[in-house]
Amino acid sequence: MPDVRLSDPPAPAVPRPAAASSPGRGQVGAVALVVGGIFSQQFGSAVANLLFDRVGAPGVVTLRLTVSAMVLLALCRPALRGHRRGDWAVVVAFGVALGGMNLLFYQALARIPLGTAVTLEVLGPLVLSVVAARRASSWLWAALALAGVVLLGRGDAGGGDLAGAAFALGAGAMWAAYILLASRAGSRFPKADGLALAMAVGALLSLPAGTVGAGSALLNPVALALGAAVALLSSVLPYTLELMSLRRLPAGTFAVLMSLAPAVAALAGRLVLGQDLGARETLAILLVVAASAGAVRASVRSPLPGQSAGGSVLL
Repeated sequence: MPDVRLSDPPAPAVPRPAAASSPGRGQVGAVALVVGGIFSQQFGSAVANLLFDRVGAPGVVTLRLTVSAMVLLALCRPALRGHRRGDWAVVVAFGVALGGMNLLFYQALARIPLGTAVTLEVLGPLVLSVVAARRASSWLWAALALAGVVLLGRGDAGGGDLAGAAFALGAGAMWAAYILLASRAGSRFPKADGLALAMAVGALLSLPAGTVGAGSALLNPVALALGAAVALLSSVLPYTLELMSLRRLPAGTFAVLMSLAPAVAALAGRLVLGQDLGARETLAILLVVAASAGAVRASVRSPLPGQSAGGSVLL
């Protein structure tokens, strides 16, 4: 996830979605962009898992955020002047949430299967969606998600690693904070400038833990190549695809599509890492996917304070 739906961490809600266009080929293409971004992000998380033995989870976070920040800063070239103190406070908080989300997610990924980690992480945005909806029916979706989590807890998908589950849940909480701060940054900075600056803050904050934990291994050519691949797959490419899709796709549809992340993560874990999930764990993931899709659909009708009615809380 973590990365934006920054999923791993999810993609950012920086731009305001355009008004829904008429159904047709354009929306089909937009759906393909979103799904492509989800696959890129989750397979990027699988590649990150291959780096743990070389640089550890903090080292992976440092490589991912540093490369992503360099790319985004080069593309956006955000202005450093003309911003108020409150704007910078939002950017710093955004960067802290971004860095914390990635660090906690990769700590979870080092301990439990990818599909399980993303399923637990997505509970953060799901809870945010339920709170935003303020509807009694939303609690049905929360109950469905809880049933999925109970099934995960009874199965062997987590390998009995309570620390891994705790890290994944912590990443979910940071993801919820990230969503709220992404919306505020988007209203204070043009285009994706707020994201680029927040990514730089996150990279700077991750440097001490990454360098202490990995040392010179961070400069190993193989580690650098894999780190760049993780940054491109988990951050740069999915963010770009999702920003393009938001110009043509209703926010509600986008949010529901993003709910597919746990299922895609389970697929990536199986194909890249050989992490097989049993029938019980597969059912648990499907329950959480269904609950997340239902909850975000309800939240789109009742947006969070400061968001437009079209804004998705699961970006």
